[in-house]
Amino acid sequence: MNDITERKDVEFLVDSFYKKAIKNETIGFFFTKVVMLDWDHHMPVMYDFWEGILLGKTNYKGNPMTKHFGINSKVALEEKHFQAWLALWKETILENFQGEMANEAISRATQIAGLMQYKMAEHTQKLKGKV
Repeated sequence: MNDITERKDVEFLVDSFYKKAIKNETIGFFFTKVVMLDWDHHMPVMYDFWEGILLGKTNYKGNPMTKHFGINSKVALEEKHFQAWLALWKETILENFQGEMANEAISRATQIAGLMQYKMAEHTQKLKGKV
C-alpha cells in the first residue's frame, strides 16, 4: 500500500469515504436528505480541503465550521455522528493507504471531529436557549 502523496490520492480517499458515508445509517441522511448536496460542487471543495490539510496546498477557500452550523441548525450534529464519520474515515484510510500522511489524515480528522463536536454542541445549546 502507498501513502497519500498527491492530489489523486486525496481524491481517491475522499471519493471512497463518501461512497461509504452516504450509505451509512448514522450519517448518510445528512448528505442525502438534510443537505442534499450538489456533488459536482461539493467534491472538489472536499478535495481542496483535504489536499490543504495533508499536502499543504492552499486551494481551499471557506469555513467548514460555518457550513456545519447551518446543518446543525436543521438537525443536531451529535457525538454519534462524529464518531461514525471518524470511524468511516479511518476505515477508508486503513483499507487504502499506509504511511506518514495516512497517519496524519487520521490524526487531523480526529482533531477536526473533536473540535466540530464541541462547537456543534455549543451551537445546539445556543439554539435551545433561543427557543
